[in-house]
Formats: sequence, C-alpha cells, structure tokens
Amino acid sequence: MAAKKNVVWLDGKIIDAEKAKVPILTHSLQYGSGIFEGIRSYHTDSGAAVFRLGDHVKRFFATAKIYGMDLGLTQEQMASAILKTVKASGFKECYIRPFAFYNDSRIGMSTEGKRISVFVGTQEMGSYLQKKGAGVRCKISSWRRINSEILPVEAKASGNYLNSIIANGEAKRLGFDEAILLSSNGYVAEGPGENIFIVKDGNLVTPGKGSDILLGITRDSLIKVAESIGIKTDERMVHKEEIYTADELFFAGTAAEMTPISEVDGIRIGDGSGRITKLLWNKFSDIIHGRDKQFEDWLTPV
Repeated sequence: MAAKKNVVWLDGKIIDAEKAKVPILTHSLQYGSGIFEGIRSYHTDSGAAVFRLGDHVKRFFATAKIYGMDLGLTQEQMASAILKTVKASGFKECYIRPFAFYNDSRIGMSTEGKRISVFVGTQEMGSYLQKKGAGVRCKISSWRRINSEILPVEAKASGNYLNSIIANGEAKRLGFDEAILLSSNGYVAEGPGENIFIVKDGNLVTPGKGSDILLGITRDSLIKVAESIGIKTDERMVHKEEIYTADELFFAGTAAEMTPISEVDGIRIGDGSGRITKLLWNKFSDIIHGRDKQFEDWLTPV
C-alpha cells in the first residue's frame, strides 16, 4: 500500500484534506442535518479490507431516505468511493467516515433546494474506549435515549448524537469512562455510540429493537458469531438491574469494537474473568483480520 496521505473524497474527487472546505454557515453545521456512517478497514495477509462495507453503505442510504436526502449516487458508487479513499490514504487500518451534508450557507431550517455534498474521510484509530488491562467504568445516565416519537433512532444522523454527547459528558464529569442510556420507559437502551451485551449463564442478552436502539452492524455481527460457536442471544427488553448482576458486560460498535465493562454505578460486574467476552473477541478478531474463512464474505479487499 502507498505511503500515508491526508486525503479525502469529496463530491467525486480525491483531494488533499486541507482543501476540503465549506462555508462556516453551512446548513448541516448550524442545524445538525448531516448523516454519516462509521466503518473500519483492517489489515489482513492480503492487504487492507473493509468490514461489512455493503451493509454500512446500505444503512447510509437508508438514513438518507429517512431524511429525504438525494445523494446523487448509487450504493455501488458510494462503496467504490470508500475503497478509493482507503487506498489513497495508505493506511493499513483505519476508521472510515462517510458523511452527507447540506453544503449551503443560507440561513433557515428548510432543506428544500439546498445542495447536498458527500464526503469520505479516513483516520487511524486504535482502541476507542478500552483501557489497557481493564474494562471501562460506566454510569447509567440521567438522560434518556431518544425515541422514534422524537427523532428516527434507526438513522445515523448528526443531530441524533447530541443525545449521546450530553450523556457522555455527564459520565465524564462524574469520573466515569462512558454512559449507559435507558429508553424512555426505563429499560436499558445502549451506550452513547455503542450497543450493549450482557453475558449471563454462558449466553448473551442484548436490548432488542423495541428498546430505541440503533441496530448496530457490529451488534448483528456478534450475534451471528456467537451463534456460530453455540452461544445463544436473547434480544429483548432489559431491566436496569440485570446489568448489575451480569456475569460479564461489554459494549459493541464500529469504533468500540468489543469493549469490556468492568463497573456500572460503582458496582463491580462479575468476577472479572471475562471468559465469554474473550472467546467472542478472539473469534471476531480472526474474522476482521481475514483469518476466519467462515465469515470471509464480510471483508471487501481494498
């Protein structure tokens, strides 16, 4: 792969990142009207490969449809743009951020007639949350997870994440690493940018679609991976106290990958062995790095 370059894809062209400029009054900066995806590319023996590219692009277009945005691209063209950007960056492994936004500086909330730009950027990223040798400490947030009566929770839209930012900020101020949000009816929903899994009696429990969660692609991957090694997953409403009595607990997401949770609200989770979490991570790590033939179709070579 080529030497590392600070490049991005913007409206059909690979350009130097510092040349990717928009007006300060851009609609999506003022009102949070952008949409995005988070994807990872991993190093394999055959070179860089993007994890579940087609599924991420499909969700990106679903978000655009929910918000009435015509991206002016096909899903195939979007996937090609992502692969071109990763290749041009020269990164062995990277986080990929596709982003569509209203590139229009006219003040006013209406998006009618406003120009839409599509962007792809890459960034080197190691562990997003995990502390070396320890899980993260979490706080159940006083803020509740948004629901579809307020905003479409299945869309990855910029404005949705103000909910996440305020919950994460509260947790940090109180000395914790991350927040856990409850749904409006008091059941466990997710982290600010991660789905959550409980390990109980050798199997998994995770909040289901009715818990106002984003249906994460890493979440879906881990359910399938667990099934492949004989671990069942119960997708359902989860009571808050089930977190405290879990044998193991972990976050799952593109950035977070699999991040163990060692403590919630000052309560130690399990005995700290993390046996099932480690088993799943080892299997998942083999998959994303191209060492597992069973799930090799999840990787798209760059």
